[in-house]
Amino acid sequence: MMLMKKFNISFTPIIFFAATLLLLSSTNVFAQDKDDSDGEMFIEAKPRNKNGIFKGNDEISYKLNIKSTYKDKQEGKFKYVITTDEGKPVFKDSSDFSIGAGSSKSLNVKVNTKNAGFYHIDFMFNLSAYDDTVRKVFGLNPESITSQLHKPADFDSFWLQTRQQLADVKPQYKVLERKDLSTKYKKVYLVEMKSYDNLLIRGWLVIPTDGRKFPVHYRVPGYVVELKPNMDNDDYIAFDINVRGNGNSKDVVHINTDNYNVTNIEDKNKYIYRGVYMDCLRGLDFLYSHSNLGIDTSKIYVEGGSQGGALAVVTAALDKRVKVLTMQVPLFADIRDNYNISASYKEQVVPFKMFRRYKASRAEFTWDKFFENFDYYDPQNFAPMVKCPVLMGIGLLDQFCPPRCSMSLYNHLGTTNKEWVSVPNSTHEVDLNYFMFQNLWIREKFRIP
Repeated sequence: MMLMKKFNISFTPIIFFAATLLLLSSTNVFAQDKDDSDGEMFIEAKPRNKNGIFKGNDEISYKLNIKSTYKDKQEGKFKYVITTDEGKPVFKDSSDFSIGAGSSKSLNVKVNTKNAGFYHIDFMFNLSAYDDTVRKVFGLNPESITSQLHKPADFDSFWLQTRQQLADVKPQYKVLERKDLSTKYKKVYLVEMKSYDNLLIRGWLVIPTDGRKFPVHYRVPGYVVELKPNMDNDDYIAFDINVRGNGNSKDVVHINTDNYNVTNIEDKNKYIYRGVYMDCLRGLDFLYSHSNLGIDTSKIYVEGGSQGGALAVVTAALDKRVKVLTMQVPLFADIRDNYNISASYKEQVVPFKMFRRYKASRAEFTWDKFFENFDYYDPQNFAPMVKCPVLMGIGLLDQFCPPRCSMSLYNHLGTTNKEWVSVPNSTHEVDLNYFMFQNLWIREKFRIP
């Protein structure tokens, strides 16, 4: 499902990690001249389908609305270029262009491409006093995108063994009410537990005080993001886990942003995410062992964005106690295609900014070795194990989590009860409308009035 709907309901925002500011011209609806001493140029590029997604025999086209406030007529060239998400040329065209002083004009651009995928389209204006580019991305038949799974032969046994090692760790749960953070309507608890490798992790539990049993909104964190008590929703118990190295679980594992995702990357048995994935499962163990607190264990949904999107997929794949999964812009998905796409970037961004820097500092470490280890952790390899209902949101301008990679993961999910939403002008994020839709979607799944 691809429609955006507006509903007057509350929503819970999710925090995303953003280490790099992407191209401003990509995120702005309007491009304008930086030197506005003699006027400005405003350009709005609108896809025929509002969500930027085209299917079947849809006409792929854009309408460009151009407004000039320059005092003089602007003349020059208009050009548009279409490339694949790996930067390979598909089509380009150019024409003469002029616009009168203080006037407006429209252009229609039609695109002829047949292969399923995501495409970059750049609209370039080189005029008398104005030179700028508006960058957009559109998708064609995304649900037909295919990507090969590179699942190691011992993948299942590796994670079965890992889960057994987690089970051997006594959780030693501690639940401490934080009266300084609680309100008349919500009780806030600091939660502690022992996880994989006997490491102490923490989280926050927020429980409405009216005495009913509640569904659980279980949030897992973005990349080195601190989750805090979630006080926003009255219809759920909120449980936020800070996995090792995140938020209030940093006292034992304290790794900076540049090094977190490469910690022990050369050894699949010691890689940081082996413990991180188990931390998420230990959080489910906590919820199921504390149903006396008003937790309705039949209605637990896990949510995450960016790294949290990856963690949410893995959690739902490895543990069927998750009843619903929602994710946004899932990091690390389809890591091999992400490698190819990121190779076309002028400047590297998360996560390959870290991966490429690490490799450059170690001549003996090859990409083959990298993939050999990371294949155990690629969320796409977990996707077929997900059987619960799933909702995913993506930003078409996302470079951290390219849309093709998110859709490859989505297409491998082991459930037909799934939907996704495209946000055409967003980078590594979704928007308010998405969260409003997500809220209604979850209510429908759990039959919450």
